[in-house]
Formats: sequence, structure tokens, C-alpha cells
Amino acid sequence: MTRAAIAPGSAVPVPVRRRRRVLGLALLTAALVLSLVASVAIGAKPVPLADVWHALTAPTGAENDLIVNSLRIPRTILGLLVGLALGIAGSLLQGHTRNPLADPGLLGVNQGAAFAVVLAIFTFGFTDLYSFVWFAFAGALLATVVVFAIGSAGTRGRGGPTPVTLALSGAAVSSFLYALSSALILLDAQSLETFRFWRSGSLAGRDPEIILQVLPFLLAGLLLALVNGPGLNAISLGDDVARSLGQRIWLTRAVGIAAVTLLTGAAVSACGPIGFVGLIVPHLARAITGPDYRWLLPYAGLIGAVLVLVSDVLGRVLARPGELQVGIMLALVGSPFFVVLVRRRKLVSL
Repeated sequence: MTRAAIAPGSAVPVPVRRRRRVLGLALLTAALVLSLVASVAIGAKPVPLADVWHALTAPTGAENDLIVNSLRIPRTILGLLVGLALGIAGSLLQGHTRNPLADPGLLGVNQGAAFAVVLAIFTFGFTDLYSFVWFAFAGALLATVVVFAIGSAGTRGRGGPTPVTLALSGAAVSSFLYALSSALILLDAQSLETFRFWRSGSLAGRDPEIILQVLPFLLAGLLLALVNGPGLNAISLGDDVARSLGQRIWLTRAVGIAAVTLLTGAAVSACGPIGFVGLIVPHLARAITGPDYRWLLPYAGLIGAVLVLVSDVLGRVLARPGELQVGIMLALVGSPFFVVLVRRRKLVSL
């Protein structure tokens, strides 16, 4: 009788663990399909399922057809992309900073995007979402470059920025940008009104044009994230071990940060800041897959997409005839859920 291989540190044979992970991916994919269907079928205005099907297969331009095709489908696609992006970005950032409480905002992405949007309103008078997308993305990108440059200062020849220097420089830049944004908002009431709507974090009112604007950046970020997974596995063993395995730590970390910036910057620029996804989802995925980032990243993407879509549907149902924005729903659901998670489980060491 041949004994199955057992991974170091695990009592579960490798083939059994692989089958469980594949089964988990299949179940999450099924949950994602159900979430997509619910997002198209359920809204603030009730639409019979027969009318939803008619709108998808043989639209005639009736009111229900417009609601389904012009509002719910773009919103569903955007929720799918944003959930994927934030779940994967959060996992990458927690791995690179080795900080279980890190979320994509740690690199200054959210505050950089927020400051750019405030600047666009205050200086140029822009008030439409199409203009915000490019300003927000540019602000997120610039803030991350500054954080990475400050974190890398004085580390030349030592493998680039460390998790500590990245976290500290991110906190400093975020605080500085927050102060600048607050100062501009206090000077102009119009800026406050417009910025307050963008900041709530919403999937509503975004049409396919906005999705097409951010889609190339999301796809590039997803590709970099998948490439970065094996290298992040080596870095998680420690910089010295990773270096002895031939890993180029600086390059691996730069690719990971670039992926986080593209994914989070695109998501924030399209929807505004959406919290808790990048913080909670990595812990849920890690509890299932363990620390192997080749599996953790796909799991985090699927869980993030399901979480965003389900929260958005709940926001439409609970506040009828109005809606609660998905950013608010995630905060309401995510806060107690995260407290329970921390109390019931020992967070997996990074």
C-alpha cells in the first residue's frame, strides 16, 4: 500500500487537500453565479422574473427592460470586478506587509484618490463621475508611488522596502492627504456636497462607459497578481530564506505593490472607497486555503465578488423604495462579522 504524500506542517495528504481546494473553488463559483443572478433579478423596484428573462432575451424597450439592461447589468458587472479586485488586492497587501490588519488603503490609495477628486471639484469644478475616474486613478497611483519611494529610502542594496517602512510611510502619506482634503472641503461647501456622494462608495449610477475606462487597469492588475503569487510564497518564509532560494525580493515586492495599486486604484476610481472587503476577505480565504498564495488569491477574488454583490442586493432590499450604498452595507455587515471572526478564530500568522 502506497502512502500519499503529506505536506510539511500538515496532517492532510496533498492529494486530499488539493481535491478539497478544487471543490471549494467549485462551490464558490456556484455561489458567485447565484449572486450574479440575484443582482440582476432583485432591485429597489420589484420586477417579475418573467420580465427579467424577457429583458435579457428579447428586449422591447419597455421600462422593465431598461431597468434590467441599463441599470442592473452594468451594476452587477461592476460589483463583480470590484469585489475581485479588492479581495485579491487585500490578500497581496497583507502578504507583502505581513500585517493581518492591512487593507489596500494602507498604501495611501484611498486618500490619494480622495484628494484628487476633491482637487478636481475645488479647482476645475468637475462634478461628473467620468471626470472623477481619471483624477481618482491618477491620485491613487501617485500616492502609492510616493509611499513606495519613502518606504524604499535608505534600503538600497538591502532588498527594497520592508513591511514596516511601507506601513509607516503609508500611514504618514495617508494622514497628510486626509488633512489636505479636509482643508479644501472646509473652504468650499459645493466640494463637500459632491465629495460626500462619491465617498460613500456605490455601484449605482455607473454605466458601461465607466466600466470600460477601468477595465484595462483591472485586467493588468489581475495578471500581475497571479504572477506575483509564487514569489509571495517564497517571501512569506522570510527575506533571508527567499533570497537563498534565488528570489529577487525587491522585484517581487514591486510587482505586488503595482498589482495592488492597479486593482485598488481602478476600483476606488469607479465606485469610491469601499472598505472592509480588502480587510475581511483575506482572512476568510486564508482560513480555507492556508497560506499558499497560488490558491489564496483565486479564493479571495471569488469571496470578494460574492461579498460585494450580496451586500449590494441587501442594500437595495432593506431600504426600499430607496437604497443603502454598498459601502455603507459592507461597513454595517463587516464590522460585527470581523469582530466575531477575531474572537472565534486565531488569525493565521503571516
